[in-house]
Amino acid sequence: MNAIITVVGTDRVGIIARVSAFLAERNINIKDISQTILSGNFVMMMMVDLSGSSGGLETIKEELSVLGNSMKVSISLMHEQVFSAMHRI
Repeated sequence: MNAIITVVGTDRVGIIARVSAFLAERNINIKDISQTILSGNFVMMMMVDLSGSSGGLETIKEELSVLGNSMKVSISLMHEQVFSAMHRI
């Protein structure tokens, strides 16, 4: 099952490292990643494969939110199909 993770916040050292480590610890594979800095704001989108993870979507979503709060960034997770439906033109 694929999902989309977005991370937005003030740029600082270690954001990619901490999010990537979180995913690796849960056996979640990063399939694609894009990140940029816009006027000092860090913006990252990842497509991840949750099929190897033992945690459910809602549990991972909550854990990512806690991680984001500890890093002072916003992290969200949604199923790829939901993301695609929301952004269809």
